[in-house]
Amino acid sequence: MVLRVALVDADELVVRGVAAMVEGHGESVRLVDLSSSSADVVLYDTVTTEQGQRRVARLLADGRVGKVVVYTWNFQPWLAGDLIRQGASGYLSKALAGHELVAALRAVHQGRVVVAPDRRATHDGSAWVGQDEGLTAREAEVLSLIAGGLSNNDVAARMGLSINSVKSYVRSSYRKIDVDSRSQAVLWALTHGLGPGHERRPDIEVERRGTMPA
Repeated sequence: MVLRVALVDADELVVRGVAAMVEGHGESVRLVDLSSSSADVVLYDTVTTEQGQRRVARLLADGRVGKVVVYTWNFQPWLAGDLIRQGASGYLSKALAGHELVAALRAVHQGRVVVAPDRRATHDGSAWVGQDEGLTAREAEVLSLIAGGLSNNDVAARMGLSINSVKSYVRSSYRKIDVDSRSQAVLWALTHGLGPGHERRPDIEVERRGTMPA
């Protein structure tokens, strides 16, 4: 069965990139133009504003559309919960490799709700974004707050730490994720699902519809 996928509000670079990624899967996945065809899954390219969320609502009401999935560089898991409660079937990072993207789209088509990437370890029930890269939970929390725009002094006040401790966590986290500037660290955090609000909503990964956390 051919899975028909449409990209909405995406620029040419994204369209060409997604086309190249799905080509290796033969005829099982085909990009279509929503203006002239129905689609099993629509990838809506990014949503960060109320206007974007209204766009999701319009797509959900479109009879030509089967499922709606948000596709973004600004990966924010806490926003995924709101969109999925609104009716979206997925929230995917553009950092996904081609085979990961296709697998996620097929899972959505089969009725699953997918938020990816899933970067939480599960071996002991205690996990956080960045654990696979060697980040401690404290380092991950510091990166999350930095990605939210907080200064080192702000982070220290928020976490009840000394400024020297925060600086130590920043240096060690930079080394583990292989960055050497604050801007690079923020970009890494956002593209890995570790950003402002992460500490409030760490629990969204892959769920059956109707079982999202409140």
